[in-house]
Amino acid sequence: MSTKAEPKEYRLDVVKWLLVIAVVAVGVVGNSVYSAQPLLYRVLALVALALVGLAVASQTAKGSALIQLLRESIVEVRKVVWPTRQETNQTTLLVVAVVIVMALILWGLDTIFGFVASKIIG
Repeated sequence: MSTKAEPKEYRLDVVKWLLVIAVVAVGVVGNSVYSAQPLLYRVLALVALALVGLAVASQTAKGSALIQLLRESIVEVRKVVWPTRQETNQTTLLVVAVVIVMALILWGLDTIFGFVASKIIG
């Protein structure tokens, strides 16, 4: 027995991507052709076509890599230590205070430079 995991082979990827493009095209054309139908039916049809397209795309090498990336991202998001409500409020107040102080400093500098420039120009 071999302990090596054999990489999954993705065959006919080009055909699968062409099928995804065809499904998207059917959705776009069908939405305009059936524009007289109620919006709910068109949205449901587009959602169904999107699910079919995603299912086909996930069977390709790039689609499988994207799904793996999304799974790893979810694992990383679970590792994040989110700030408490109090920490968020304190940080927000600090940022607002710094912005106000900087605005006042820049306003003062602008006023001084404007005054000096008006005296030089005459």
